[in-house]
Amino acid sequence: MTTALDHLNTMPEEAARARVEAALDIPRWAQEVVAGRPYADSHQLQTAARTAARTITDAELTRALARHPRIGERADAARHDAAHSEREQGRIDRSDERLAEQLRDGNLAYEQRFGRVFIIRAAGRDGHEVLDQLEVRLTHTDEQDRAETIEQLLQIALLRLEETD
Repeated sequence: MTTALDHLNTMPEEAARARVEAALDIPRWAQEVVAGRPYADSHQLQTAARTAARTITDAELTRALARHPRIGERADAARHDAAHSEREQGRIDRSDERLAEQLRDGNLAYEQRFGRVFIIRAAGRDGHEVLDQLEVRLTHTDEQDRAETIEQLLQIALLRLEETD
């Protein structure tokens, strides 16, 4: 059985770059990750992804975040990675009006504080876990939260790269 990593390792360079860039919309980062192929295992891929992420600029971060909807909101197919986002936020109960209001308020407070959309690896987390993390992140300094934002983007990207087409 061919794994997602096997597929990534054997894809033509342009296709591999497009696949990696779809996981995290930072062309320079994607190029560095693709240039490291072939990867013997997922640990090597994760190490390369983290190494390339060490130099993410503010402009690259802004670009990457633009592809993600606010937590708890439906993705806009024209702007966001809608299929990924809907699946990743699947455990967030949108019918819970109180939770939805708390997430809206938290997103607004976060954006006012940090000037960027709140991002978290939502896969495997329910809405209350996401809200708890949002509240913790609001206590961070900008430097701490910028690092955490990049970490969350990486976690999302690595999960997306593990998916088979």
